[in-house]
Amino acid sequence: MDRSVLWRSAVLQAASLTVLALILAAALPRSFFVDWGWLAGPGVWAACALLVASLLSLPALGVLVGAALAGLPALLGVATGAHWLGVVLGVPLFALWCARLARDRDQAAGVVV
Repeated sequence: MDRSVLWRSAVLQAASLTVLALILAAALPRSFFVDWGWLAGPGVWAACALLVASLLSLPALGVLVGAALAGLPALLGVATGAHWLGVVLGVPLFALWCARLARDRDQAAGVVV
């Protein structure tokens, strides 16, 4: 596991999610999130994951798969009415996935880790 990527991906995902959430909350009415939150949330999560992939030179498809898997805990948060529980659980899982991707990338390239 690449610990540097672990921490950087966690910070980048959390920060980008926070920034986009604040922008969307300021720009859109609450009714948008009531009607379209089921689509907006995963879309923002995926967009932020792609940003992380780009900034950390990770494979986009692999990062999106990890983002989808790490986003599954959000279902628990939605079901219990604690929406941000998904972020609290999902960001560390996403970061672990990214660290594994980086390790696999480095091993394939013959880099000693």
